[in-house]
Amino acid sequence: MNEDLPFIGQKAAWEEWLAAIGSERMHHAWLLAGGKGLGKAAFARTAAAELVRAPGEHRPDPRMHPDIHILEHLPANDDEAKKKAEGKPYQTKRNISVDQVREMIRRLATKPTMGDRRAIIIDPADDMEKGAVNALLKALEEPPAGTYFLLLAHQPGRLLPTIRSRCRILRFAALEEHELDAVIRRDIPEADAETRRAAIDAAQGSPGIALSFVEHDLGSIHRLMMQILREGDAEYDLRGSLAEEMGGRPARDRQLATLELARTVLAYELPQASTARQRRLIEAHSALTVLSNQAPTYNFDAGLLIMEIGGLLASTAMPRETAR
Repeated sequence: MNEDLPFIGQKAAWEEWLAAIGSERMHHAWLLAGGKGLGKAAFARTAAAELVRAPGEHRPDPRMHPDIHILEHLPANDDEAKKKAEGKPYQTKRNISVDQVREMIRRLATKPTMGDRRAIIIDPADDMEKGAVNALLKALEEPPAGTYFLLLAHQPGRLLPTIRSRCRILRFAALEEHELDAVIRRDIPEADAETRRAAIDAAQGSPGIALSFVEHDLGSIHRLMMQILREGDAEYDLRGSLAEEMGGRPARDRQLATLELARTVLAYELPQASTARQRRLIEAHSALTVLSNQAPTYNFDAGLLIMEIGGLLASTAMPRETAR
């Protein structure tokens, strides 16, 4: 049965998944590897629905099917859980806990409910606690019949080699420009051509970055970031402008989108940089990655956060600004 897919791009990955489902011996664990914002979550949920659906029936809703289990970041506390239940933005816990994985493993003691296949999605697997990783490893070593794991990883290198070695890797590529344009047109149809063009240029193949660029109106912030990268910011003027563009009390989602955009512009600069500058770019990117991992759960001061982002960008500038 041919149905429309809820994600755009990743044709090669989808064809590989369909071929595996149709084979006699499908691998039990899959590592969906690629940068943040490439559509791995939508792919995994659709892949799981394709795996468990009955012959001749429509692909089920992965959030409602009893044989699809999704492990993801839980709300940070009871108040945040209420926000989630009301459909509002909410803060999450920093990691996927060992208790979540153990609860999943207990469910594996029973057979699938509606067929002979069951899917376990861990999103993202590189955010599991150490105890959760060890518990998962035991399940991967002796998987119950009909159980298939889909592990999403933005940074596969953070996973234990023993986890990676038990998984078949499904790599996610950056989207082409026309695919990014299609994503924006589908999800934010009111975006004009100029905005779409700017978002595509800034996103470097990531639909998640492109959508957040448009949704949070990051055009001016992006231009300032690029100016800092080119010129440095010895007098802190550009960092001040960056803080003004961010605003005094920005939403958390806007802060997270800005962090991801900063990481993207650094990654874009890396291939054409000199060896000395590449080291600075990598160091700044690593620092931004730490901030990105902490920001969803830590209550950072918005002004200090944007100044830190600007400072990291300035530290990579060419010519490099004088140290202070």
